[in-house]
Amino acid sequence: FLYSDDMADACVFLLEHAETRFGHLFNDREPPLLNVGCGEDVTIAELVEHVKQAVGYAGATAWDASKPDGTPRKLLDISKLRALGWQPQVALDQGIALAYRDYLANAGQG
Repeated sequence: FLYSDDMADACVFLLEHAETRFGHLFNDREPPLLNVGCGEDVTIAELVEHVKQAVGYAGATAWDASKPDGTPRKLLDISKLRALGWQPQVALDQGIALAYRDYLANAGQG
């Protein structure tokens, strides 16, 4: 999970740097791709706890054990982007809280 402002910041960061600055990160065996992410893995249970805290929900969480587990890991390797000097600025709990406040401020508009 990555806050949208961090995604935009990573895009601008890359656009402002000449390819010659980061061309050394690639070789002929792999495509010149960079992952943009937070570099931290989070389980759905951990995500639920972050959301509960942000919205002030103190109730229980019900899990449907009959459903498949889904993708075990969703972590992107952002080492190449970090090697260029970029890293996300908004932590997961902060991003969820900001998104929730924005939702409350704009609910019903649209």
